[in-house]
Amino acid sequence: MQPNDITFFQRFQDDILAGRKTITIRDESESHFKAGDILRVGRYEDEVYFCTIEVTGVSTVTLDTLTEKHAVQENMSLAALREVITEIYPQQTHFYVIDFKCV
Repeated sequence: MQPNDITFFQRFQDDILAGRKTITIRDESESHFKAGDILRVGRYEDEVYFCTIEVTGVSTVTLDTLTEKHAVQENMSLAALREVITEIYPQQTHFYVIDFKCV
């Protein structure tokens, strides 16, 4: 079985597959992705593969500079986005925005 390149919480799977979630915000440990990368995507909870994505861009952002555009790309409100990021990455403020599309 081929390993996944990146994982997402299961709650995001439907939004990714429907094209409603087109970015992910990660910490430095996942800052190595670059535009053009083709990634196998699995669920974080059980590592089950569910799609393949193409990275279309990578940029940096801080918690304070997250915008409504980021929230729309994540398919949530800006307040919810900041809350989710803070829960996943407590005490971190510098992140990498990975833009992607399903292929």
